Amino acid sequence: MKKSFFVFILISALIIAASLTAAAQCSICTKTASQLGEKPAKGMNSGILYLMFAPLAIGGFIGFRWWQREKTINA
Repeated sequence: MKKSFFVFILISALIIAASLTAAAQCSICTKTASQLGEKPAKGMNSGILYLMFAPLAIGGFIGFRWWQREKTINA
């Protein structure tokens, strides 16, 4: 059980590390960002990644609580 939790944490850390350099923009956002310049475009991309993190964190928390509950029920 500890091994699967460690693997989950490791994969989550890798996804977060990869998203730090990701370009999270749709085609409309890319066009707008290219007109703004380099520095505002990086800020816009950071904002998109920041807004993406909240739902993922909520889903992760719900999944973790569900996993905890299943672990206590089956024990």
